[in-house]
Amino acid sequence: MKVAIVHDWLDKYAGSERVLEQIVDLFPQADLYSLVDFLEDKTFIKNKKVYTSFIQKFPFARKYFRFYLPLFPLAIESFDLSDYDFIISSSHCIAKSVKKHKDQIHISYIHTPARYVWDLRQQYLEETGFNRGIKKYIANLILDYIKRFDLKTIDRVDYFIANSNYIKEKIKKNYGKEAYVIYPPVDVNKFNLNEKKEDFYLVVSRLEPYKKVNVIVSAFNKMPDKKLVVIGEGSQMEKIKRIAGKNVEILGFQPADVVRRYMETAKAFVYSAEEDFGIALVEAQSAGTPVVAFRKGGATETVLEGITGVFFDFQMPSAIIEAVKKLDQIYHKLDFKKIRLHSLKFSTERFRKEFIDFVNNVLENHKV
Repeated sequence: MKVAIVHDWLDKYAGSERVLEQIVDLFPQADLYSLVDFLEDKTFIKNKKVYTSFIQKFPFARKYFRFYLPLFPLAIESFDLSDYDFIISSSHCIAKSVKKHKDQIHISYIHTPARYVWDLRQQYLEETGFNRGIKKYIANLILDYIKRFDLKTIDRVDYFIANSNYIKEKIKKNYGKEAYVIYPPVDVNKFNLNEKKEDFYLVVSRLEPYKKVNVIVSAFNKMPDKKLVVIGEGSQMEKIKRIAGKNVEILGFQPADVVRRYMETAKAFVYSAEEDFGIALVEAQSAGTPVVAFRKGGATETVLEGITGVFFDFQMPSAIIEAVKKLDQIYHKLDFKKIRLHSLKFSTERFRKEFIDFVNNVLENHKV
């Protein structure tokens, strides 16, 4: 059986690439397709050859390939997969829309329907500066075109897999399709259980607007007796540095061993983004570290309130302050071993078993 794996684009190793890594490992003989490939380190895909689209050779594509968004439909349809029996797509944008014929089976692992097309369009336009005048008009025309293409190509997928129940609901709402949930793989063995916590709170995140790290920093500015450590880099780095109080330490990018040490020793991990799943929240719990998280998205499926952490309901400093107080009140009751045990439900081994079982079920019965 010939297998093709299709991924949106390859420019860094992030959450969706962790899923891709395991799929490639489960299907080592498969061919890999991606709109572009600008990876420096390809060990996680076993240094596999990547078949790319014409966008790969466009001017300035390495840095600005996303600006070629209007050409993404043409690019994904340029892949000729007619010789393959089985297609697996890993999609947060357009990989799910690859062409197939009636005798092929296509399973699509949906990280999210494209956020900037469906539910975060206004935020996307504001963050990119395309929210006024003629730029806004043109941007909306492009996004409307991508949305129509997204809807038109739904039936090219035979089986949808969602990375959380949160995304399952989005697939039902946006596409009118049912999806099976398989949580992403989390390397829970990367961190060790540490029951000797130190007196600081931790953020590990890309410093981008939708992550709302600035809201966490603003909250801790109003709690000068509590120390906050921020690890990560991104477009909001300078802004966050400017607003940070004396009790907030901005470390920027840190190597894995440093992140691991902070994650294992932090009093609590604080996260304010609305995530599709939220791998970092599970990683923190794998170190026995409780979390303070925004009660929306995938966090509601990975955090047990009062057992592995606490929630706040609004992305506002006052809400985070109240959540930190709530955690302080129950902290003496927390069992760090139970927090670690809960994280094991999201392990890499669990993902691999569930994914291959799903595929086998499809191949045997052509239904799940």
